[in-house]
Amino acid sequence: MTTGALPGSQKSVINRWEQLGPQVKDFFVHILGQVRILKKAYPGIMHFLIFWGVTIQVIGTILNTLQMKLFLPWTINTFPRNNWYLAYELVMDVAGVFILLGVLMAAFRRYILRPKTLETRWDDTLALVLLFLIASVGFTNEGIRLLVTTPPWAQWSPVGTWVAGLMRSMGFPVDQAAALHDALVWTHVALALLLVGLIPFTKMRHLVNTPLNILLRTRRKVGEIEKIEDIETTEFLGVGKITEFTSLQLLSFDACLRCGRCEEACPANSSGMPYSPRDLIQNLRQSMLTSLVHAEVSPDSELTPGVISEEYAWYCTTCGACTVKCPAFIRPVDEIVDLRRYQLLTTGKMPKSVGDTMRNLERQGNPWGMPPENRMAWADGLDVRELAPGEQTDVLLFTGCAAAFDERNKKVTRAFVKILKKMNVDFAVLGFDEVCCGETARRMGHEYIFQEFAKQNIETFGKVKFNRIITTCPHCFNTLKNEYPQMGADFTVQHYSEYLAGLDLAGLGVGKMNGKLTFHDSCYLGRYNDIYSAPRKLLDNVGVTRVEMARQKENSFCCGGGGGGMWMETDASTRINQRRLQDALDVKADVVATSCPYCLIMFDDAVRSKGFGEEIKILDIAEILAQRLE
Repeated sequence: MTTGALPGSQKSVINRWEQLGPQVKDFFVHILGQVRILKKAYPGIMHFLIFWGVTIQVIGTILNTLQMKLFLPWTINTFPRNNWYLAYELVMDVAGVFILLGVLMAAFRRYILRPKTLETRWDDTLALVLLFLIASVGFTNEGIRLLVTTPPWAQWSPVGTWVAGLMRSMGFPVDQAAALHDALVWTHVALALLLVGLIPFTKMRHLVNTPLNILLRTRRKVGEIEKIEDIETTEFLGVGKITEFTSLQLLSFDACLRCGRCEEACPANSSGMPYSPRDLIQNLRQSMLTSLVHAEVSPDSELTPGVISEEYAWYCTTCGACTVKCPAFIRPVDEIVDLRRYQLLTTGKMPKSVGDTMRNLERQGNPWGMPPENRMAWADGLDVRELAPGEQTDVLLFTGCAAAFDERNKKVTRAFVKILKKMNVDFAVLGFDEVCCGETARRMGHEYIFQEFAKQNIETFGKVKFNRIITTCPHCFNTLKNEYPQMGADFTVQHYSEYLAGLDLAGLGVGKMNGKLTFHDSCYLGRYNDIYSAPRKLLDNVGVTRVEMARQKENSFCCGGGGGGMWMETDASTRINQRRLQDALDVKADVVATSCPYCLIMFDDAVRSKGFGEEIKILDIAEILAQRLE
């Protein structure tokens, strides 16, 4: 199995054993409890039955072996006819039934239902056949034993009793039972050994690699990208060779079950783009195998374009849907960012739109390419206090680039400021001292720009005093809250929906919006930071008739603006934002409420391109709340 590190890989697996508490929790919740797998009912129940059926059978077989070979006083040998033995017989029968039911469910799903995202290869079929034969032969053996011995406790082995009764009704000759029993015992052993022997060479390796990956995985949050340490002198700027991935990443490649849950949730894939997070991981795994196991390719071979095309890494919106859906806890977004870093920082090869965005960030300090002296234009006439060095405020409003430079989002920023003023909140902004948080640069792969912006902002934060930072942008929020601590920052950060949900909004006045409203969960607010209730609480406070889209909360569908998608053109058959707009139209919503400037822009674009301007409105929550002031 390929769980070790390749020569030259950046880190080892061993140094991840220190977090024992989370690992113990993962063992009980995600390995024994199968909690993430069970989030999809049919395949979850199917896998649960097979997992626990096999686990119980293995434990029972070990106990039986100890009883027969070692005669230990606490094993089955001590309870041939007491309650422990009866319980053992019943549990082993139930476990066998679990295996058979699980295998039949798997076969029905794989060969009859045939979901589009489910791949079927020879080892999938072989695993199901072996499991079915092992369970069937085991029950047949039990039936023969009960047919010959007819013990008084036979009813505690209900399946074996049924098989014995069936054989009796068919006139099975008892005098031949011993020979058949011996033959089936060896057949059963051979099948079990064959199954075990095939584990390293088939999909069944996930029996070992997936639990290992779950236990040893990084504990970074879903929305946290790993920092490049000592970026000025480091040897690795991104990943261009298989040997440059960390050992944990290599382990995760081998832990992939090919179940297709990531692909099913991927907005880029479902919108017709030639991208699949499963294919990404499988291609990297194949590169690892050909380099490490078969030595067919040099470990120093370039991944791009040999394994991954130069365009492939740019289809991902970094929405995190693949990460939160993966039952093996694989993080394809990490690999995407590593590949992008290599292209930007090492080879210099990137799409033109990416290069244009990087130049805007380098020259103007924002991805829009707007002059930095326009950063406070949004506040004209609002009398917003700009915090000078040494001054203090309760709330520091980090405006962000979208809220400062995009004309549509300036209205949102102004609406939020009016709410703060109405609520008599002590707040201020950094004004022209604020620069881009660096999120766009980091997600698109330019770690150097991100770190420079982060250092500059953190230095500016250190010159003023405040109790909390509030931002209207989930991208800024996630970066300041989860990634700036990597750079030494230590402050409280809240998204404005969280902050307002904790206030008494009675002072805003009473109003009611006509029609139906649906709320779109931003990927960076929802999946990245588990903020789902606060925005809904604010909307319900307005008295609006709120309906939920089919894909909501953790299952929300990306708007297409994340991961640099805001700045890149696509030739997909259906654009991601248009597919998400259709979700809102399907519930006959009159208004889509957003809590993210990128989402607002992408929804507005979808409405214009599809010609639905008269049918549906796109408003930020701050705008909806501010309407109560009028």
